[in-house]
Amino acid sequence: MRVLFSSRSKHDYLADALTLLSGWTREGEQIRRTLVIDDTQHAALTERVKVVADALHLRPEISRRSDSTQIRVGHGNGEPLTEGEVLLAARIEDAYRAVTES
Repeated sequence: MRVLFSSRSKHDYLADALTLLSGWTREGEQIRRTLVIDDTQHAALTERVKVVADALHLRPEISRRSDSTQIRVGHGNGEPLTEGEVLLAARIEDAYRAVTES
């Protein structure tokens, strides 16, 4: 169910949603997260994120560096963040918890 607040702008709504995503930082019109996980967890996370990203028709950037995985969500070409991109970040958090708790 989607709830829209007439007294608040879409920008405020997304900014509020981003504050609930701990560990994510905003860089212009992109959000970024670095996760310290091993190679097996990285592979599992990438597969889970791919499923969600495909469903949302989004393409996050996921890269592996030493002992961490870096994720970027957003266009970075002047396009503002969308509700779908913030939702993807939340689902990435869910996937991260799932692969690190098992």
